[in-house]
Amino acid sequence: MRGKLLFLGGLAAGFVLGSRAGREKYEEIRANAQKFWEHPTVQEAAGVAQAQANKLYTEGKDKLQSSKLGEKLGTTTSGNSTDDLLAPTDSLSAGKAPGTL
Repeated sequence: MRGKLLFLGGLAAGFVLGSRAGREKYEEIRANAQKFWEHPTVQEAAGVAQAQANKLYTEGKDKLQSSKLGEKLGTTTSGNSTDDLLAPTDSLSAGKAPGTL
């Protein structure tokens, strides 16, 4: 019984001390991640990656529209079609830190 109480006491003390250190460490990691994300080189690379993704999306959409499957699905460039399914913009392109809204 005494061993169980000591174990639970140690567990509680470790939890309290660990949670305080954990929050500080979390804030440090978050600040470093935000600083990294806002670096101009990272933003430039993100812009290049987004441009490439948009190009691939457009090429894929065009190939689908010109294929037999696209004709069967009735994908056209007017009205409610795949043009309405444009790649959404996200927080990455707005220069925000990961995990922020």
